[in-house]
Amino acid sequence: MVGRLVQYGISLVIIGCQLAVFGQGRQEDYDSANSYYSRYGNKVLNNPTNFTWLEDGQQFWYTLDDGTGAKYVLQHVNGSRRPLFDHQLLIDKMSALLGMSITSSKLSLIRLRVEKDNLLKFEAYDKEMVFDTKRGQLTVQEDIKRSQERKWNFEGGFRNEQRADKAKSPDGKKEAYIQNYNIYVRTSDEQSGKQLTTDGTAARYYSSDIEWSPDGEKLLTSLLTTVKVGKVPLIESSPTDQLQPKLFDRDYVKPGDSIPQRQPILFDLAQQVQYKVDMQLIPDQYFVSNFRWRDDSKSLIFDYNKRGHQEYRIMEINALTGQVRTIVKEMSKTFVNYYGKTYRYEVDGGKELIWMSERDGWTHLYLYDAVIGQVKNQITKGEWVVRKVIDVNASKREIIFEGSGMVAGQDPYFIQYYKINFDGTGLLALTDENATHRAVFSPDHSYFIDTYSRIDQAPKSVLRSAKDGTVVQSLVDADITGLLVAGWKPMESFVAKGRDGVTDIWGIIVRPKDFDPAKKYPVIEYIYAGPHDSFVPKQFTVLTGGGMAELAELGFIVVQIDGMGTANRSKAFHDVCWQNLKDAGFPDRIAWMKSAAQHYPYMDLDRVGIYGTSAGGQNAAGAVLFHPDFYKVSVASCGCHDNRMDKIWWNEQWMGYPIGAHYAASSNIVHASNLKGKLMLLVGELDSNVDPSSTYQFVNALIKAGKPHEFILLPGLDHTSGGAYGEHKRRDFFVKHLLGVDPPTWK
Repeated sequence: MVGRLVQYGISLVIIGCQLAVFGQGRQEDYDSANSYYSRYGNKVLNNPTNFTWLEDGQQFWYTLDDGTGAKYVLQHVNGSRRPLFDHQLLIDKMSALLGMSITSSKLSLIRLRVEKDNLLKFEAYDKEMVFDTKRGQLTVQEDIKRSQERKWNFEGGFRNEQRADKAKSPDGKKEAYIQNYNIYVRTSDEQSGKQLTTDGTAARYYSSDIEWSPDGEKLLTSLLTTVKVGKVPLIESSPTDQLQPKLFDRDYVKPGDSIPQRQPILFDLAQQVQYKVDMQLIPDQYFVSNFRWRDDSKSLIFDYNKRGHQEYRIMEINALTGQVRTIVKEMSKTFVNYYGKTYRYEVDGGKELIWMSERDGWTHLYLYDAVIGQVKNQITKGEWVVRKVIDVNASKREIIFEGSGMVAGQDPYFIQYYKINFDGTGLLALTDENATHRAVFSPDHSYFIDTYSRIDQAPKSVLRSAKDGTVVQSLVDADITGLLVAGWKPMESFVAKGRDGVTDIWGIIVRPKDFDPAKKYPVIEYIYAGPHDSFVPKQFTVLTGGGMAELAELGFIVVQIDGMGTANRSKAFHDVCWQNLKDAGFPDRIAWMKSAAQHYPYMDLDRVGIYGTSAGGQNAAGAVLFHPDFYKVSVASCGCHDNRMDKIWWNEQWMGYPIGAHYAASSNIVHASNLKGKLMLLVGELDSNVDPSSTYQFVNALIKAGKPHEFILLPGLDHTSGGAYGEHKRRDFFVKHLLGVDPPTWK
């Protein structure tokens, strides 16, 4: 079926834009790719950013660049506006204080905060500064020390719950702490505390995460059973401070590994009793977390996520009896998306609870009677999804939320804002323009700043009333005149049917600067099929993700698509990924490209390439293993090539637990012998996200299978697409194998 071309606001004729000279993969095309940012990156003017409300809820400030540098604007809801401060005075003060010449174009205030008494606090030029706007005084609070030490953010370790810090009671008169693996309590005038437990050991200790009840008479902690944590070794081959290499190892928990088990224990200090939650009620934990006391100190609730992510509960502990009951039980034959599709909010002291669920096939909100643990009513309903809860107003019994897919004829990923009553009545659209919206609400949620755009429509910012969405005042329309004059053309949104011939699949098309519809162009897909989100851009952007526009300059059509298995559509759309990450929506992607090529015959589907990073690296390599008759050339960066080799939280969410044959079925390593076409692999030797051995083992399997490929190890680099060097190698690979042209000699 031929796909539908989605026509939007800017009337730009792309077809028929011909230049006298047509080239692909030449030095001048590389120069064009390298100069893309300098040609277009600073051509959008008056595009406001950093909208920030003041505490009074009547004023907000934002940053604006009119081509002469950043301007900081203070706006009142009544329409009046003025500079947030005297820009020239601050520039003069900073120049004098720092002994350097600062111009308006170089004024950049990082982490700016507007505080009482006309004080601005910010960072600039590696210093924390305070500007008294009323007195015109600028002072330096302190120098910002930038550590040169490598910062590790290694995936998969467990939090330290044997900290020495003290947990103070709400009135500050008592404190609880862990000593020798056990829990102690003392008053503020005592030197030594009262030992509440004696059974804590190094293997099974009491957690320093301690939660006091509001009345200060009870506390909750957990008895934590420890496990041996796996290690990932890394070698830094070329350190900057010594000749010899360095060896690191880092905690890293992988699918199937043992994880700690937590037994919540409640202590009633007044009655001198303790209650332990029966572990049979919370077996095979992935986590037990989010403990919150009720205001009356009579009970508290927590989340229980069973290993495998097919059962999720909201549970309550009665602090007077120790009894435990389930309020919400969420079950799925596939997965409960615990970090993307769960939300809880207690109302009326815990008598009611608002809960997010996909139980009817779409992401919606439900109102629970928390006393009896039953649904009172479904709040939102329909073949569309709630994306995020913005505010719950218990007194008005109203909810403000982000949703998408509700408006017929619009891109189903566009975010709109809505209001609805607890009982499901009174659904009101606060925004409806055919664009994706981003809102910043005032502290009391009576107003919101709404910025909306599309990939082909410049951002517009307005102030709206949150009562009914009425536009109170127009703020700023971004100016892209200079961008268009410079020759920039927007990406194009294209929609076609997926594998089932029914479901709409959405993507974008990027063309080269000197596009000629009479020519044939190889097609390259930029892929990331991680099930945790959707990825095709919807809001206006000049710089495309993954360097798509720059790559197109070399003589390619570059596309990006959200296939089945990604998020933000129906549960059935999402469930395609379940225990099947190798699918990656490829049947939908291929169908989409075939429809696009029917509509645009200049797309040459005999020459299709693909590239991606991280989970996208797994996808890109999988393309030439599982669909080699369609994808001919692949570049895969720091890929998770076997989901048993990667971090536990991401992989078990989609691939499940326990580990079974389905893990091997999705493994690039296991299927290395399927390789056809051309493959380049890149990985940073210090990858702290995906174990680099995942790539090494894939290379090993390719060698054993006698499959030619290229492999680039990047010394000193972390989780990366390859940096400038890797980008150049990626471009050369596609130019050589898709265009059939020898890349120009490197300068």
